[in-house]
Amino acid sequence: MGLELYLDLLSQPCRSIYIFARSNNIPFEFKHVELFKDSVLGKKPAAGSGAEQPRAGPSNSEGAGKVSLLKKVPALKDGDFTLAECTAILLYLSRKYNTPDHWYPSDIQKRARVDEYLSWHHANIRANAPKTMWIKVLIPLFTGQPLPSEKLQEVMEGLSTSLKQFEERFLQDKAFIIGSEISLADLVAIVELMQPVGVGCDIFEDRPRLREWRRRVEDAVGKELFFQAHEMILNIKELSNIQIDPQLKEQLAPVLMKMLK
Repeated sequence: MGLELYLDLLSQPCRSIYIFARSNNIPFEFKHVELFKDSVLGKKPAAGSGAEQPRAGPSNSEGAGKVSLLKKVPALKDGDFTLAECTAILLYLSRKYNTPDHWYPSDIQKRARVDEYLSWHHANIRANAPKTMWIKVLIPLFTGQPLPSEKLQEVMEGLSTSLKQFEERFLQDKAFIIGSEISLADLVAIVELMQPVGVGCDIFEDRPRLREWRRRVEDAVGKELFFQAHEMILNIKELSNIQIDPQLKEQLAPVLMKMLK
């Protein structure tokens, strides 16, 4: 049995794993897991050209539940071995497939810098960037009414503070977070920051240093792969026209609201 990755490319952590595996030519079977029902998305992602591409077909949600004890994506299955959590999966893949050193350097201090960013990321960038999608698309979709503009402003202010720290503390005047080459830190950061972009909050527009860093990351992994991985999130506003089943609305609306408290 080969490597199986249970992913939904609407998810930032899933995209980081997908891009990492593809850019390093790691062979895997893509197991598409739907974070939302077909009745929400309206359509399945387009079929890919091979086993490593996202493809149409039945969702592997049930299979992911069996693979991950946490019952969430991303999840990895490698023979009898299963693994959850984005960082753990990225590190497992980098070690097993002996990917180029720049991703997770053998140099102890450079590696510590990657670890430092990954630790900081969750309470800062990740704490704010995804909320833009909930506020602008998902919560209005499930509740039938928009949130006050003040809520988005509050989230954008928190994100702006995190981006300032990101530029000044981590990026500084370097090409990438740990120097002249891309690392796992850059990959985890960029997929998170594409969430606001997908809903029309272009956080790169007035930040030239951040914008140039994004361009370098895209070039490092390949623009075609980068935009193919982000196709769903960049078209997520199309969801605003989808009719949601009333029962599904009733179930998910309270959950989404709690996420913003």
